[in-house]
Amino acid sequence: MKLSLAAEEVATFYAKMLDHDYTRKGIFQNNFFNDWTKEMTPEERKKIKELGKCNFEEIHKYFGEKHEARKALPKEEKQKLKEEAERIQEKYGYCIIDGHREKIGNFKTEPPGLFRGRGDHPKMGMLKKRVMPEDIIINCSKDSAVPPPPPGHKWKEVRCDNTVTWLASWTENIQGCIKYMMLNPSSKLKGEKDWQKYEVARRLKGVVSKIRSQYRADLKSKEMKKRQRSVALYFIDKLALRAGNEKEEGETADTVGCCSLRVEHITLHPRLDGKENVVEFDFLGKDCIRYYNKVPVEKQVFKNLQLFMENKDPGEDLFDRLSTTTLNKHLQDLMDGLTAKVFRTYNASITLQEQLEALTNEDDNMAAKLLSYNRANRAVAILCNHQRATPKTFEKSMQNLQAKIDAKKDQLADAKAELKRAKADHKTKKDVKSKAAVEKKTKLVERTEEQLAKLNMQATDKEENKQIALGTSKLNYLDPRISVAWCKKFGVPIEKIFNKTQREKFAWAIAMADDDFEF
Repeated sequence: MKLSLAAEEVATFYAKMLDHDYTRKGIFQNNFFNDWTKEMTPEERKKIKELGKCNFEEIHKYFGEKHEARKALPKEEKQKLKEEAERIQEKYGYCIIDGHREKIGNFKTEPPGLFRGRGDHPKMGMLKKRVMPEDIIINCSKDSAVPPPPPGHKWKEVRCDNTVTWLASWTENIQGCIKYMMLNPSSKLKGEKDWQKYEVARRLKGVVSKIRSQYRADLKSKEMKKRQRSVALYFIDKLALRAGNEKEEGETADTVGCCSLRVEHITLHPRLDGKENVVEFDFLGKDCIRYYNKVPVEKQVFKNLQLFMENKDPGEDLFDRLSTTTLNKHLQDLMDGLTAKVFRTYNASITLQEQLEALTNEDDNMAAKLLSYNRANRAVAILCNHQRATPKTFEKSMQNLQAKIDAKKDQLADAKAELKRAKADHKTKKDVKSKAAVEKKTKLVERTEEQLAKLNMQATDKEENKQIALGTSKLNYLDPRISVAWCKKFGVPIEKIFNKTQREKFAWAIAMADDDFEF
């Protein structure tokens, strides 16, 4: 049937995702169908009653063919498209701040589509509506020319607020979050902010022992409020849990952090798997990512948790005398600029530094050093619960890698056989030519062994990383100067650790850190 323009557009959003796991989830299907019917005409609603009876295959095929046609474009056409994108970037991708021309991070609004969310988000599948000029607030200086809106439209507001760094903002319709157009991470302002963040975390290193002594003493306090605060701080410090900000009314995702944990989110085991005083955590954290962990804790922490849970229903707050606000106020009194989030940055960075010291061997080859770095980074990602779904291409790429390993093993066997023959030949002839052949074959065996070792390390690294997201901690929680110093100390090119975007973002750290930098 022929759909109205609005209904057809929303149908294409679903059709494009047919080969994605999302479209097989009931909650995604229900939310999509609910929002799709709102875009239909009354006549369409009468005909289209069930999503299961709708066939999107033709639309899916159409966009698949368009995608393939784009990939098959001749080199000249691709170059034209690239030049057009660069022209748009040059026109809209820069701004002037304090007399400096700075690159803008995201100068395009998000296009309409279906909301995905992370984890099992309850709003996945809902329709992300098109952002219109009437939704957008422009922020520019009083003496600058206000960018004109598209013909026939006007901006929601134009303001001149020099206390913030965003250039435009709008409110998205799914969760009511404010979205911002910001400077590129490589900009001077962003770099200064990053540097300040890590300097605060470094200052924590000087007082963390004193703070730990205090919260351990408070574990036995006569005040219930202090006891709860000390246990929460213990979790934030030892497990790198997020503090957990109070959610806005109407927020449907049941996500929590440390301060908003409920009784139902933890189970206490006096003894489990040969360990004593084990706390079993099971809750949805930020972005609906499940946090599941079984951790042995100090005896007094365990006793306090038993006390906090007494006579409470599963849905009641574990820390009923505590909030993120009061916790951060207490931390501010302990150190200027200290919040629960600083603990996360501090513990992530100090873990990376300690792991790099423990795992790196100066005599290792490049592949082994990189494996050590990724293992150190992985320890941080596990600490911070940075998970990801196993990539769809994982099995295929592992098969390809295994095929390379098998081929390299065959090459090595052949090289060893050739070396053996060369040695036998030299034993008989004992001349210069046969000696040179032995040396040549020996080098070939050594080179092939190195290549095989490198491929095996790649396979190990890939397998260990399949459900761990290394990028999040690298971008947001790890002081980049630790990585830069490690690269300089062990002769590892910075390009092996940071990609182009990360190198631009952390240009300040690359210029600042020497090989003896310590967090």
